[in-house]
Amino acid sequence: MRLVAADMEDADAFAGFGLPGAPGTDEFWAAAGAPASKPAGDGGWVTLFLWRGSEARVGFESWSEPVPLRRWADSDCWYAEVRMPERLRVTYQFLVGDAAYADPLNPAGAGGDRSIAATPDAPEQPHWPVVGADEVLPLPRTRIRWASERLGGRRTVRVHPVGGGGPVVLLLDGDDWLYLHPAMTAFESAVAAGEVPPVTLVFLPAKDRAEEFTCRAGLWEAVRDELLPLVVESGVPADLGRLVVAGQSLGGLSAVYAALEFPELVSRVACQSGSFWWTPGALRAADPLGGSVGGVIAERLRADVDLSGLRVAFDVGEHESRMLPHCTSVEALAEQAGATVRVSRSASGHDRAGWRHALLRDVGWALGE
Repeated sequence: MRLVAADMEDADAFAGFGLPGAPGTDEFWAAAGAPASKPAGDGGWVTLFLWRGSEARVGFESWSEPVPLRRWADSDCWYAEVRMPERLRVTYQFLVGDAAYADPLNPAGAGGDRSIAATPDAPEQPHWPVVGADEVLPLPRTRIRWASERLGGRRTVRVHPVGGGGPVVLLLDGDDWLYLHPAMTAFESAVAAGEVPPVTLVFLPAKDRAEEFTCRAGLWEAVRDELLPLVVESGVPADLGRLVVAGQSLGGLSAVYAALEFPELVSRVACQSGSFWWTPGALRAADPLGGSVGGVIAERLRADVDLSGLRVAFDVGEHESRMLPHCTSVEALAEQAGATVRVSRSASGHDRAGWRHALLRDVGWALGE
């Protein structure tokens, strides 16, 4: 855990974050905005989070435990100074009792109850617009009602051609990329800039991630035999010959599993923070990440497997210290098995706010030759 929350000695300390006036005054709140950072004395950053109203905590997406806010005197100003490492972009929310809220002072939202903060040295994320927590993201017009015989249940799969459409990009956890992060808008911008070729986005929602994404053949049989034919029948231009599967966390695990077990279907993968610690029973273990390095995927890669037809881009957050050994092992083994591999590290923890730049970049790379 890399954070510290402490009392400021006096109101002047807020001026170090660019805030005038006494905390809680109209002048103070008029100048308050997204979390501001200043250099820490021994490296990294100290970031100020502000909340107006009642007692609350700051909850972070995987990077740390929640941090309690302190009240300034008898004002309506609650604050926390949080120590952050260099190069960090993180999703956060304010926790008030059992409820969670986006930061009303921060214009950068991620769905209705989350916001995004970044240290000043975090790399820019071109193509991803700043979207407020109360904004409704645009949705693709084409919807497929998929009632899967293999998987059971019904789900709505959205399809969107970008730049006229082209190779299919199957986005696992598709609802996150529809409702939390505006992937449709970002891909439109990246294609217009020539950084990604025209593609057809297929947003595949998960009904039970732990069931569907943990190295199960049933999901990929259903995608091959049921979903992709429906995409073709939708009338949206869709080149299945250069299918890219993009997944994060358990979705990244599933994407690489698909490339291993269904090479005729999946030969291009964009994987961010793949859960390569996974083995049967790991999710029930006291320490899921404490098992064999690389899990079942590493074990499979150590067998006599030929991945010479695979292009796979791996990315993982540079602050995911316990994930790094698992990911590094799989990256090396995939390359040894003949895959064309790209490896990068994002300025984040286990967080979609950090993965989203890698998503665009790595899909573009996967579609290269």
